[in-house]
Amino acid sequence: MVGTDRIEGSGSGDAPSRRGPLPGRRQRRLGQNFLADTNLLDAIVADADLCPDDVVLEVGGGSGVLTERLAESTSFVHLIELDRGLADQLEALAARLGNVGIVWDDALRVDLSTLDPAPNKLVANLPYSIATPLLIRTIVEMPSVQTWLVMVQKEIADRLTADPGSKIYGSPSVVVGIGCEAKEVRKVDPAVFVPRPRVASSLIRIERTGSPPDPALHALIRESFAHRRKSLPRSLETTGPGRAERARQALVEMGLAEDARAESLSPEEFAEFGMLMRGAR
Repeated sequence: MVGTDRIEGSGSGDAPSRRGPLPGRRQRRLGQNFLADTNLLDAIVADADLCPDDVVLEVGGGSGVLTERLAESTSFVHLIELDRGLADQLEALAARLGNVGIVWDDALRVDLSTLDPAPNKLVANLPYSIATPLLIRTIVEMPSVQTWLVMVQKEIADRLTADPGSKIYGSPSVVVGIGCEAKEVRKVDPAVFVPRPRVASSLIRIERTGSPPDPALHALIRESFAHRRKSLPRSLETTGPGRAERARQALVEMGLAEDARAESLSPEEFAEFGMLMRGAR
C-alpha cells in the first residue's frame, strides 16, 4: 500500500536564501516531511544531470530549496504545488529567480499539455500518496519528458524496478518497462528528514527509451493484473466475450503456457500480447 508521507524539499543549515521554515504544526498535519540534509539536495541536482537549456517539472515544492537549485541550473522550472499555505514563500522565490512558473493545483488533475515550454525532465521529491499514478500519467501523457529523477517510497521504487515473476511485479512495473528503463540511484535513510517519516525512501531514475503503451494496451495491462492468483486468460474472461480464448491463443502463439499468469510476462511480451489480442503484429 502506498504511504501518505510527503517528502518536501526544505533544509536546515542552508544559506538564508535557501532556508525554509522548520516543519511546524501545519506541515505535520499535512503529512509533510522536510529534507534536512543539504548534501542530499545537492546530490539530487547532480544526479539529475541538468543542462542550461533543460525545462524541468517539479511536483511538490515545499519551501522551494530544491526548486531554487533546479532553477539555477536550467532554463525554466514548472512547479506544481497544492498547498496554498506555501504561496507567500514560493511566489517570492519565483519572482526573485525569474524562471519559475507555479501552478497551484492537484498534479493529478492539471492539464499537463498546457505547460509551456514543455518539460523534458521531471525532478522532484514526490508526495508519496500520488507518486505511482503521477509517474504513470507523465510517462503516458508527456512525450516531451525524457528523464525522471524522483524521490519515492522505497516500496514504490521496488515495484517500479521489479523483475517479471516476483511478487511485487505488477501493472506499474509493466507500464514503466514499456518504453522506459528504471533503476534505483540511491537509498535514502529516514533520518535525513524532519519529522522522520515512517517509511524508507529511494531516489530512482527513469529514462525514456521508446513509446509508452497506448490507452488500449494500458487498459489491457491493468485488467491482466486485476486477479493476480488467476491465469491471465481467466483474469480477462469477465472483461468481454471471447477475450479469455483470444488470450489463450495469443499466449500459445508466443510460445508461452496458455495458463500463464500476468506476472510471468515481461514488458516486451506484454507489448506483443497486446498486438495479438488486437489481431495485429
